[in-house]
Amino acid sequence: MKTQGLWAAHLGMLIWALLVGLSFPAVGLLSEGLPPLLLTALRFAIAALAVLPLVWGAPGLKPSRQGAWLYALMGLCLAGFFGTMFWAAHRTTALSMATLYVSVPLLAYGLGRFLSVEQRALSLLALLALGAFGALGLAWAEADGDLTRMQFGLGEAAFFVGCLASALYPVLSKFGLMRGWLSPHAGVRTLWSLVLGGVLIALLGLIFNHPNAMARMTLSDLALVTYLGLFSSGVTFWLQQRATATLTPAAVTAYGYLVPFVSMLLLFLQAPEVLSPRWLPGSVMVILAILLLLRRDVRMRRDVEVPSRARS
Repeated sequence: MKTQGLWAAHLGMLIWALLVGLSFPAVGLLSEGLPPLLLTALRFAIAALAVLPLVWGAPGLKPSRQGAWLYALMGLCLAGFFGTMFWAAHRTTALSMATLYVSVPLLAYGLGRFLSVEQRALSLLALLALGAFGALGLAWAEADGDLTRMQFGLGEAAFFVGCLASALYPVLSKFGLMRGWLSPHAGVRTLWSLVLGGVLIALLGLIFNHPNAMARMTLSDLALVTYLGLFSSGVTFWLQQRATATLTPAAVTAYGYLVPFVSMLLLFLQAPEVLSPRWLPGSVMVILAILLLLRRDVRMRRDVEVPSRARS
């Protein structure tokens, strides 16, 4: 993969962070009382229906036996994350969940090392730690500097399991790509992730949600869910899968550090009076971590390309 492809992967993940950050205000506009797991399953279904015509006839659309099992595990990871997130949301604080979520890139690095899809890289670990401290700084700023709301109990333990599942998802994608078990087409991998993940999340929704509550959906709710399905699920999954073919799982998940930064910018637009210096340290660390990550990847790619050009 040439340097241009590397830039495209990083640019795609920047767009991913923007779309994910913008999805939170849209979710807040939905009517209260709607079952969250079933809404997520509906989002996945809409996204899968949108992706299917784009990948019809693509290589690897029908997965191999190994690929089918791997797609099932990836779907289980998605169900595990969204299931524990919604379950824990009623049993813990947003600050505790935000704090735990910064562990995802570091977990992805550790799992990637275990499955041999990540190389030993202390510089990458340092960048991930910098981004994690930055994201924690933004969570601290959002909590008005009050860390007493942080706690660790059953809800936090369950959400940490969900974070582990979220970190494992790109690791399994990279693992399958390196062994040729998954389709080289990012859209195909996106489709199967959405289908299997959506089915498992729907099953969880039927168990833990109240399906009858879906009858409360209005036309505006349906329009919002359609938007979320197309962009916050379909496009973001495709961008993540495309980047996974080029970047390591830790580098892909590191862009999650930018999501609270995007949310912070939206907060400033809606309520400029909350702007204060306490947001600055976390913002600087997050941006610096992403810039250094991009610089590191580009330099490593050029170091590989120059000798190959010399030999040719």
